[in-house]
Amino acid sequence: MHVFFLLGIFVVWSSGRAIHVDASDGEAVSIAFEPSHIRLESHQNSSFILRIRGYLTQSVLAWWTYDRTDLIAPLDNLTLPELNSSAKDFTYSVETVGHAGVLTVGLDAEDGMLNSSQHVILTIAVVHSIALATFSDVVGWIYFVAWSISFYPQVIVNYRRKSVSGLSFDFLALNITGFLCYTIFNVGLFWIPEIQDEYFARHPRGVLPVEANDVFFAIHAVCLTIVQIAQCFIYPSDGQRLFKFTIIGLGALWLASVIMGILAAVHVVKWLDYLYYFSYVKLGITLIKYIPQAWMNFRRKSTVGWSIGNVLLDFTGGVLSLAQLFVIAYNFDDWTSTVGNPTKIGLGLLSIFFDVVFIVQHYVLYRKASHKVVDLYPEGESVTSSVLPD
Repeated sequence: MHVFFLLGIFVVWSSGRAIHVDASDGEAVSIAFEPSHIRLESHQNSSFILRIRGYLTQSVLAWWTYDRTDLIAPLDNLTLPELNSSAKDFTYSVETVGHAGVLTVGLDAEDGMLNSSQHVILTIAVVHSIALATFSDVVGWIYFVAWSISFYPQVIVNYRRKSVSGLSFDFLALNITGFLCYTIFNVGLFWIPEIQDEYFARHPRGVLPVEANDVFFAIHAVCLTIVQIAQCFIYPSDGQRLFKFTIIGLGALWLASVIMGILAAVHVVKWLDYLYYFSYVKLGITLIKYIPQAWMNFRRKSTVGWSIGNVLLDFTGGVLSLAQLFVIAYNFDDWTSTVGNPTKIGLGLLSIFFDVVFIVQHYVLYRKASHKVVDLYPEGESVTSSVLPD
């Protein structure tokens, strides 16, 4: 396995909640939950189907497992019947007991027959209001779209101006590194079975934290950032270049990724931990990536060349994403995972903070930007350039 394999060809992959289990004496059985996710309000009932298919020469006692027991009434245990490849469907009713939250339900059996099915689970989300949950879903799609299209205004500004002056190369270098790391993490965890097995071995009742829209967003972000970088080679930039600190820092990060990749290949480090490394790099870059652009605007006393459309869309997405966190926290009675996660909240607020800085720079401080940019690069000669409005 190689790091670039994680960015390989888009393949068709199924995420169905089904598992094939081999037992002794040639017995094998497949189980699945239909649907695999249920969402209902407090004091409501719903139902699901447990589908069993395969071969069993004798009946097997099975029982339900829960990661929490305060959301639904206990389900009746069951006996897996003798099977000769025919399917058996069992319909179960789910009755909530008044609390809100999320739980996972699994199935286990005697003689450890279903040990390998620990990540075949039914997820039950109990909310205060289905309408509020639907609103949260809509908000989620709105900020997903806002963040996805936020890459285009900068591409358009560069094309219209036929120049990339005013766009920080250091910001682009940090941005492409961050999104490459984000893509590697999402693609690896979403598509590679070996890494998924490691994840479920570590989190037997867990749910993969990556969905198809996460993969799409990451790949899309990389592609659009590459387009912006390509524009830097096509259009004049007034002699701008990367700072040495950026080159050294990013070089060290990628060198560390190569070393960790070798350690993972020789089984010193697990591939899952290797992916977590990239997620940590992405978080770190998110903390600092806007600093070079804000500093460039300050030194130039202008935001010409830096798209305010990108900033406004990013600000919209950031505000809506934080709003959704609090809506979910209320609807699921789960304030700990939201307010109790200062890293996630802090990153969101920091991104919004920089957006506000850019908005103030664009509309207040440098609203009447000068058409001269002087002494921008301390290591070179003074640069004087004509600039066009966004």
